[in-house]
Amino acid sequence: MKGKVLFITLLLSVLLAGRAEAQRCLPGMKGIQVSAEMADGFYSQRNRKDAGYAFSLALFTYGKGGHKWMYGIGMMKRHYPYRKTRIPLAQYTGEAGYYYNFLSTPGKTVFLNAGLSGLLGYERVNGGKRMLEDGAVLQESESFIYGGFVTLEAEAYLSDCTVLAFQLRERILWGSAAGHFHTQYGIALKYIF
Repeated sequence: MKGKVLFITLLLSVLLAGRAEAQRCLPGMKGIQVSAEMADGFYSQRNRKDAGYAFSLALFTYGKGGHKWMYGIGMMKRHYPYRKTRIPLAQYTGEAGYYYNFLSTPGKTVFLNAGLSGLLGYERVNGGKRMLEDGAVLQESESFIYGGFVTLEAEAYLSDCTVLAFQLRERILWGSAAGHFHTQYGIALKYIF
């Protein structure tokens, strides 16, 4: 009899307690992220011919305290004005990094993260051709690049498994023909398994 009363009491307390919140950012939880970003300004055919865009796909795993490890691949493309044309630059990179959760709301719906990542990849300028249309020759048309990302990210849970994130990232690279620093900003959609 005591077991039945305890069971009914427990069942009623769960049903009458209101909405139950899902647990988020638990150690071992995994997810996938797709992001789209602007690079070095707002990309537009008319306004800025030198700005670009970037896309990435990443997997992440949560650790203690809502911190996470991230592993992904990405592509950045932009153009550099040259006389009356533009020289295309494409970078293909792999990323591995750690994101530190430094602020979250009490209901665990909004998180602010700071991240540091390492990058390793390949760069192609002008499609790998050193000779330009006017006969000028590029010093580098293909090269390996390395460096990292510094990231500030704001995440908002849309549902228990779906997250919308806003990112501000600084790409720092060596070995590139296009300079060392590129600022990227954009959105990411995350799905947690």
